[in-house]
Amino acid sequence: MDAPLSGVRVIIIDPDPGFISQVRDDLEGLGAEVLEARDTSEAERYYSGGGTSALLANVNLIGVDAESFILNYKGANPEGMFFLVLEPGVSVTSDDPSALSVEDYLQKPIDTGRLAHMLESGSSRALALPDPIVNQARPYFQFRSQAMRMALAQLPKIAGSDQTVLISGETGTGKEIISRAIHVLSPRASGPFVAINCGAIPETLIESELFGHVKGAFTGAHKDRKGKFELARRGTLLLDEIGDMPIQLQVRLLRVLEEGQVFRVGSEEPIPVDVRIIASSLQDLYKSVNEGLFREDLYYRLNILNIHLPPLRQRVEDISLLAVHFMDRALAELGSLEPHPKLSTATTGLLEGLPWRGNVRELRNVITRVATFLPHSARQVLPMHVIPHLEGRYDSNMHMKETEGTASNGGIYIPGGTTLDEAKDMLIQNALERSGGNRTHAARMLDIGIRTLRRKVNK
Repeated sequence: MDAPLSGVRVIIIDPDPGFISQVRDDLEGLGAEVLEARDTSEAERYYSGGGTSALLANVNLIGVDAESFILNYKGANPEGMFFLVLEPGVSVTSDDPSALSVEDYLQKPIDTGRLAHMLESGSSRALALPDPIVNQARPYFQFRSQAMRMALAQLPKIAGSDQTVLISGETGTGKEIISRAIHVLSPRASGPFVAINCGAIPETLIESELFGHVKGAFTGAHKDRKGKFELARRGTLLLDEIGDMPIQLQVRLLRVLEEGQVFRVGSEEPIPVDVRIIASSLQDLYKSVNEGLFREDLYYRLNILNIHLPPLRQRVEDISLLAVHFMDRALAELGSLEPHPKLSTATTGLLEGLPWRGNVRELRNVITRVATFLPHSARQVLPMHVIPHLEGRYDSNMHMKETEGTASNGGIYIPGGTTLDEAKDMLIQNALERSGGNRTHAARMLDIGIRTLRRKVNK
């Protein structure tokens, strides 16, 4: 099996031989080729022919011409990453001119494990070749992963059919978007697309919402009203969250699907309906059937054709594509002129390492917040722009964490009965989380030496 960094070429410019030796040993152990440059001129000779995956440059050695040096490197290596190395205690802001095309800032002592992850992510990320499924679905759904290709492999045939479709998947995976795509790609595209959330309407009103009612059918029914089935005539009706439909209403829905006609509430006159049904559910409907919460006959009537949308964590390749799409859209809505700031490789690596329990919807919300508060002078979206907007805690392993000892105001809550050693551990953990895993910053927060912190962490 190939080493994870096989084929990765890294150039380092730094005055500290010990630092270079440490990084070289760690990266070469993973299969990378590491070259040492004494200055920018020697580095330029190395990278001018292309083929360089990353360049690590000490900010003190590239001087006032940092911006042009970075641009020259990027020009010769369009896919190459650039990392600025900072000495302990040195800080920069996102408004610094050197942030033009930098993937991230690495503060000594750097986490070579995290660096290796970014190098591997950057070297392996490539746009998949387009195919007919992608081309047809892309206006409605952004993806390039094999998991989504498999999920939507039969989308054109499903859209071309007039059979009932059951779409399953976790919240935020895009069930309604896929439903709309099926409608637009279907022979019923010229008809209406009507959606109703079966779990968001009170039980006393959902029957009227679906089937309509006549004047005087109940208190407040001042005139005749069409239901969703009639409104979707010659089009598509999405029954969203069908698993939340009351069991007694499921019987009537089954009858409508079998007979092709509805009765408005308070009326005995049948009304023919011509509608294609799509149902969606985040619940496991088969499990609900076994638990007596969903009718078995209705389940099989709905589950003629089916699509299951995988969660975002199972299609990591789509995260960067979606993040770029949401960033461009959010910045455009804010009136930002193109070209928009790009996501750095480090930022993409950060996003790809998060669990995204809310799936695509959660990713969209985070990116929208980042775009809203992004400094006007930012040329790239760096991890420092993203981390403050994550709902939860973040560590150097690129995972969100929920820490019991963390108070809602960013401080730390130590319960009564906690031992002194336990309290110290909680404080150290909190400092590491607040610093994004940077031990130098964490030690400064705690007012202790970096060696002391390392000793306590190792202990």
